[in-house]
Amino acid sequence: MNDCTPQADLSDPETAAPVSIPEPPESPASSAQNANPSSSIANLPSGTPAQIVPAISFNFLCYLTIGVPLAVLPIYAHLQLGFGTILAGLVISTQYVATIFSRPRAGRMTDVFGPKRTVIYGLLISALSGVITLASAYLAHWPHLCFAFLLLGRLSLGLGESLISIGSIMWGIARAGSHNVVKVISWNGVGTYGGLALGAPLGILLAQHGGLVSVGLFTAALCLSAILLARRLQSVPVLPHEPAPIAHIFRKVGLYGSALALGSIGFGVLATFVTLFYASRHWEGAALALSVYGFCFIVTRLIFSPFILLRGGFQMAMASFAVEFVGLLFLGFAHSRPIAFLGAALIGSGFSLVYPALAVEAVRSIPIHMRGSALGTYGVSVDVSLFLTGPIAGAIISRYSYSAAFFSVAAAVLLAIVITAFLDSRSRLPA
Repeated sequence: MNDCTPQADLSDPETAAPVSIPEPPESPASSAQNANPSSSIANLPSGTPAQIVPAISFNFLCYLTIGVPLAVLPIYAHLQLGFGTILAGLVISTQYVATIFSRPRAGRMTDVFGPKRTVIYGLLISALSGVITLASAYLAHWPHLCFAFLLLGRLSLGLGESLISIGSIMWGIARAGSHNVVKVISWNGVGTYGGLALGAPLGILLAQHGGLVSVGLFTAALCLSAILLARRLQSVPVLPHEPAPIAHIFRKVGLYGSALALGSIGFGVLATFVTLFYASRHWEGAALALSVYGFCFIVTRLIFSPFILLRGGFQMAMASFAVEFVGLLFLGFAHSRPIAFLGAALIGSGFSLVYPALAVEAVRSIPIHMRGSALGTYGVSVDVSLFLTGPIAGAIISRYSYSAAFFSVAAAVLLAIVITAFLDSRSRLPA
């Protein structure tokens, strides 16, 4: 890197605008492709869809591949392979083993090598997960071997998701400017849960017509196609810097991540067990419940995300947790499909603003060149939460009932409100 290259003023991370400053590109290869990779981006008005949408579209495609098996694998593991609810939940949760260990490193990789390369690597690994899932389809006569391949595919998908998710967010922030962090994160969430909402019913449709073969082929083909699109999109500058230790980043954002983790359990238990919950009640429409969740998540984020800056991240997070809490109570008391749909809708609406609301507060004091690492470390709390949700909620369901699991998660959301209130009060203390 050229040490004489002027750098952005990092003393105020909210106003730093590295995109408009001529920095070295991500790599010599990208330099050869784009002599001035940031020029056309910088000429666009700040925070426009033309800046944000191309980058976060890869996260939409990533979560589409996550949503496709979401409504398929628990049923397949439980009803076709013959494993119990704990192992059926583990099929979904295993994905988060990979993200737990890889997301902080994915954030650092984005800071050092740039978001474009990070996203492309993530798409390659996600395509590999589709190939592994395809292979598992031919091992159904050996249930334990088939189950092992399913877990391996989920691990690959988790690693790919870490790289794509952080890379897409930082790509969007670099293109739109650091003062548009809330907008980028909010729109990225729309892509995330839009992909999940579309993926769940699509997964059911694929499984009905081709089983795991079609699910694996779809995942591999979509990710490989997305690589061609990513290669055509312009690179963004990478600020030269000395990477901060992950332990230092964790101390900065750890408590924020704890609140996020407790709130994430609501989505985790819904995503992992809604198909089995509906089957236990002899109801149809489990995939529709996930779509209702995703639709309400998207609408809430599109309408109310501006209030994060108007009312403050902590206040919006606490209000969101309260809505999610009510949704979990509805789901726990549900004795009919309409009540269950209402619960899913409230969980989606409630959890919608939690990530961006707490993220804004968490990275407020983090320099722009370390925000990939900060968001990766902050986001790993979701992965820990979703990983633990499967086996723990599965154990509660096996011993007690689905309602008991939903009520337990509601208690966790209440604890998230307490932690957020503490963070809010601490932020008001004089420095």
